[in-house]
Amino acid sequence: MSAQVTCQLIERDAGIETVLHFCCRDRNILGIQSELLGAHAAGIRNLICITGDPPRMGAYPDATAVFDVDAIGLTNIVNNLNHGLDIGGNPMGSQTALLLGVGANPGALNIEEEIRRTEWKVQAGAEYIVTQPVFDLRQIETFLKRIEGFRIPVIAGIWPLTSYRNAEFMVNELRVPVPEEFMERMRVADSPEKSRAEGVRIAQKMVQDVRPMVDGVQLSAPFGRYTMAIEVAEAIGSR
Repeated sequence: MSAQVTCQLIERDAGIETVLHFCCRDRNILGIQSELLGAHAAGIRNLICITGDPPRMGAYPDATAVFDVDAIGLTNIVNNLNHGLDIGGNPMGSQTALLLGVGANPGALNIEEEIRRTEWKVQAGAEYIVTQPVFDLRQIETFLKRIEGFRIPVIAGIWPLTSYRNAEFMVNELRVPVPEEFMERMRVADSPEKSRAEGVRIAQKMVQDVRPMVDGVQLSAPFGRYTMAIEVAEAIGSR
């Protein structure tokens, strides 16, 4: 379902603020501008802007991708709309008020390129960063030190692992490093229930350790298992 409509339903029915996940994969720049204006008109105020994974990584590998712009270009578009300018740089007569978030991967294989792209996003108007799932504290410490010169609020992504296979997928497909200690803990969990419980414990530990370094955390609900995110949040909230 449309992420924008999902945000509208959550805000209407649950009464909580949402963050619209907006990627470049599915629309050309005209569609991007149209949807951003529509989101603002519908009352959505928070964005996380990302390039997006190629469709081949999902359930519909025959789908095509657009990618007129990447996350940096998308950030520029949003920033212009917030200043009353359309994609051609023409005054619109009004402006949007969208809080502009971007993604970053502290564990990227090419960390130099990731730091450069993060700086470009900040220069383009980004107001906060949400990281890819974090499992290695040393990597996020290094990332935070490297962006000190252009630091904006950082939200650490936390993903409760569901199984050893899920941990392998993180490492091999998403290029998200998982320390060997956590890999071993997931490997020896010998049932789905034990695997999920271990994944929650690891996520709780990561939240506890990373919170002093960052401005917040974003808990994922892996594969729709929202109860795992709730377990992590409840344990942290009780401390």
